[in-house]
Formats: sequence, C-alpha cells, structure tokens
Amino acid sequence: MMTMPRFALCTALIGAAASLAGCAPSGSGAPGAAALTPKQAATLDKQLAGKTPGTPVKCLPNYRSMDSIRVSDDILLYRSGRNLVYRNTLKGSCPGLARDSDIMVVRQFGSSTCEGDFFYLVDRSSGIRGPTCVFGEFVPYRKPAGDGG
Repeated sequence: MMTMPRFALCTALIGAAASLAGCAPSGSGAPGAAALTPKQAATLDKQLAGKTPGTPVKCLPNYRSMDSIRVSDDILLYRSGRNLVYRNTLKGSCPGLARDSDIMVVRQFGSSTCEGDFFYLVDRSSGIRGPTCVFGEFVPYRKPAGDGG
C-alpha cells in the first residue's frame, strides 16, 4: 500500500479546494436559474419599474455606469441616471454576490466592462479570494421618452 506524505496530501487537498472555489457553475442565468427571493424580486422590480428593455450591448463604457446594484447571485444592475439601468445576467451563478458584503474586483481591459470579462469577490474581513464570475450581455432598460416619473 502506497501512502502520500502528509505535506503532499495537504497541498493536494488545498489546491483542489481552491480550484473548486474559483469555478462558477455553467449556465446562462435565465432558464433554470435559481428563483429570486421576494426581497430580490422587489429590488429588481423597483429598479426596472416603468422601463422597457432595449437591444443588449456587449460592453458598458465605464462613464455610463454610476452605481451597481447586486440583485442576486446571477443578476447585477448598473444605474446610469434616473432613466437608464443596465441589467447584466451573469454567464453563471456567482455564489456570495447577493450578500453585497464582499468586494468586487473587476478585471477589465480598456475603458469598458464587456460580456465575457470576469470579476472575483474578496472577503472584506479576511481578504480571502472567492469565486470568479463572468459578465453576460448588458441589457439597457429605459423610461419611455416623455415619461418624467
């Protein structure tokens, strides 16, 4: 019977756990995505109320996003003024995103955040890096012209 030295075994287990923690499950976040909690649904409804979806865009220039809102583990909103909100349904779930306590570190190249770019979460208190997550398309939701409410 062959045994591994304790150090090698611990190193192998730590490496396996780290690689699993950094993987986001596959899926689109649309059909088959986890249902929103009542609080998450209310947040989404409030932010998109009175707005109509437009044609999805691949990239969101940094100057367009004023405020990010974490709705769930797979939905982010970027508010750009009163009348425009971009909805991003991630390419897969991002465990812990909805908690809104971890720091989002976005890896971007250039002056835009684009579909397929990734970000990861960092625990605010321990500094431990969490899962890596991937942006989906940015769907603009606008208030119709003439709607001042």
